[in-house]
Amino acid sequence: MYEYKVVPAPVKGVKAKGLKTPEARFAQGVEQAINDLAAEGWEYQRSDVLPSQERVGLTGSETHWRTLLVFRRALTTADVDQVVPARVEPVLTKTPTVSSAVPEGNGIADADPAQDPVFEEGNEETRPA
Repeated sequence: MYEYKVVPAPVKGVKAKGLKTPEARFAQGVEQAINDLAAEGWEYQRSDVLPSQERVGLTGSETHWRTLLVFRRALTTADVDQVVPARVEPVLTKTPTVSSAVPEGNGIADADPAQDPVFEEGNEETRPA
């Protein structure tokens, strides 16, 4: 079993001796990010570009594309025990009784004509548009 870590990819290059082009500086930044996490035991898997909806103003939103670096490392047996709880057997309880009786009648409520609402004519100016 593995655990995963996702971090944003660097967006700027890193200045270093002998690196003159923006491409070389950017590659150095990505390399440093990967090596830093590899020193902590994380194995680089891939980079993904995913959309991110972000608010703009009060009601608007824009889609920004974010580049992420994905790493993983194997869990030890102690870590697996913490992450995955021991299997718990279900407890059987009394099954609730379900009635299969069909309600009587035709399903239409009988209206009492004595209780019909009374609508009054009102002034044209007070009626909603």
